[in-house]
Amino acid sequence: MSLRTGWVVTALALLLASGTVTSCGSPPGSDTGTARTTAAPTGTGSPAAPDGSAPAATTPTATTTATPAPSPTPSRGAPTLNPTAPRPTGTAGSDEGTDGPTPAQLAGRRVVYSYPGLTPPPALLADIRAGLAAGVIFFGENVSSPEQLRSVVRQLREAQQQSPVQAPLLLMTDQEGGLVRRLPGAPELSARRIGQAADPVAAATEAGTGAGTNLAGVGLNVNLAPVLDVYDVPGNFADRAERSFSSDPDVVAALGTAFIKAQQRTGVAATAKHFPGLGTAPANSNTDTGPVTLPAGLSRLRDVDEAPYPDAVAADVGLVMLSWAVYPALDPDHPAGLSATVVERELRERIGFEGVTITDALEAGALQAVGTTGQRAVAAALAGMDLLLCSARDTGQGEQAAAALAEALTSGRLDRDEFTAAADRVTALRSGLG
Repeated sequence: MSLRTGWVVTALALLLASGTVTSCGSPPGSDTGTARTTAAPTGTGSPAAPDGSAPAATTPTATTTATPAPSPTPSRGAPTLNPTAPRPTGTAGSDEGTDGPTPAQLAGRRVVYSYPGLTPPPALLADIRAGLAAGVIFFGENVSSPEQLRSVVRQLREAQQQSPVQAPLLLMTDQEGGLVRRLPGAPELSARRIGQAADPVAAATEAGTGAGTNLAGVGLNVNLAPVLDVYDVPGNFADRAERSFSSDPDVVAALGTAFIKAQQRTGVAATAKHFPGLGTAPANSNTDTGPVTLPAGLSRLRDVDEAPYPDAVAADVGLVMLSWAVYPALDPDHPAGLSATVVERELRERIGFEGVTITDALEAGALQAVGTTGQRAVAAALAGMDLLLCSARDTGQGEQAAAALAEALTSGRLDRDEFTAAADRVTALRSGLG
């Protein structure tokens, strides 16, 4: 595959000057979601993206609308980052000493929580002890220093060790590089800068290693990176924050794969995003704030936007995050993360991904028409999403999502076999991480 240009980190000066963080789906300055992020000053929390510890911060984003009922899909196994880790046994890693997890526990194993400030609230710790949470996402406002974050991680891990679920929590943030970082330090280059380096593959490898080492150093085990969006016009949504490696899908594939492999060698799972791609999104389009429709043709989507994903799958990427944009060429009625056509047919069947799917921020403005947090959660599960990212910095959001999933499972609206298969994929990922 040819090499090209990519994302670049904007100088630490920019990071310190911005003070804002956005979610996974938004560029710097955005305040919602959990998919996109931008760097913020050290120790400063940003609104919609997970943050590391001291200097830079980021915030994720998400958006969605109506949901189709997906066709049944077989249980998929997530790649194992640690082959020696114990594998879950029984239904969704059945709880020891019981007949299996309750609907509430099964539902909780599919929800990622967030919280405000520097201290995890008692309600979150209680949910974790009860086995009702899959993980936690961190933003700038959650971090004042690496030492403080390590202390929080110890608290969360101790709570998890008291739970019936014998698998580590998923502890994540957005550490893409450049403007989108929650922790100070590596990777400092943005995707664009990596793509413009004299040896782009070496730069991507160094960035992936740096990101993984940085996160693992404070106890985190999942990075919501790298971005595999292939920008089409300079200065558009993916390019303006330097979050895209290149306008060449071969370059994005090569650099994204190098980043993924290097990071996962450190024991930190990587997340390829935002499938099927935000490379054609105009500069002013942001699913964090409202609906976005990308009328790219099927050939553009498959030959360009989705082209980096088969290589990422071959590299055993742990997770894939889906976009909240609507792609009429694939499904004119639903955002990608709420579309069984996109999740099951395009990503699972056509691309061959068997790992964990994760939504962008469930609070995204793009999902306003879908309804409440609970309605969004059920819609995403119906479409085939495994993990729901509740990144509004409110534990109540995660609890509402989990309660709605449990009710839909109990009532039969959500198929139990499919639901359990999704929980199993998440538990398998957790079991392979430290």
